[in-house]
Amino acid sequence: MKRTAQVTLLILTGLGLLHTALFTDLYLRYVKEGLRPLLIVSGVLLLLLGLAHAALDRTHSAADDEEEHDHGHDHGHDHSSAPRIAWLLFLPALSLLFYAPPALGAYTASHAGSETVKQRKGFAALPATSPLPMTLTDFTTRVQQDKELAIKGRSVEMTGFATPVRGGGWDLTRIIFTCCAADAQTVKVHMYGTPAPPANTWLAVTGTWHAQGALGTRTAAAALDVHATRNIAQPVNAFTDDLPLTPS
Repeated sequence: MKRTAQVTLLILTGLGLLHTALFTDLYLRYVKEGLRPLLIVSGVLLLLLGLAHAALDRTHSAADDEEEHDHGHDHGHDHSSAPRIAWLLFLPALSLLFYAPPALGAYTASHAGSETVKQRKGFAALPATSPLPMTLTDFTTRVQQDKELAIKGRSVEMTGFATPVRGGGWDLTRIIFTCCAADAQTVKVHMYGTPAPPANTWLAVTGTWHAQGALGTRTAAAALDVHATRNIAQPVNAFTDDLPLTPS
């Protein structure tokens, strides 16, 4: 890879980061929302670095031309090349501008286990709202740790995307970024009583805990007997475990 190509790569990568972080929401497929300022700063730095290298190369080129003219010879040495495999770096740089890789979804979730919920010492009283909006994480935690069994018999509503399960059935799923896609964790609640929708379909699901195992202990299944479903639009910031925006 010649020096000019290296400079072009820096500029393209900087422009790609700025395009993704400033003018679209595509960056949310890969990192948490709070990292947007860092992406913008990185894009600006890469762009400035590329432009600075381009200016220096132009200055050096002019100086070399003058030296060759004065001495009448060309040594023919070029130490600015990089390994040929470096050309592959153009692919992710161009993808930021023209083709964003797809977001993580049902395929990834189907090959990952469900996140183990953290131990909670106590639980606040649940509001009387019915159905009760809950995140998948909160539902799982209540089912497996709440000794007061407050979730028993309660109609709840959760949102997520459908992940077909090998051998039949499906899970309502959320993929959660701690920082970025590299550290994504998956939380799933198994659905009973309704056919599996197409993979990656975003849904609001209403139902009650599927009685399997001892409620309030680790043996309790993170599962729901479905009473109703409705399709919803995928949230802009899909890689969180948020409450339903609008209760049924």
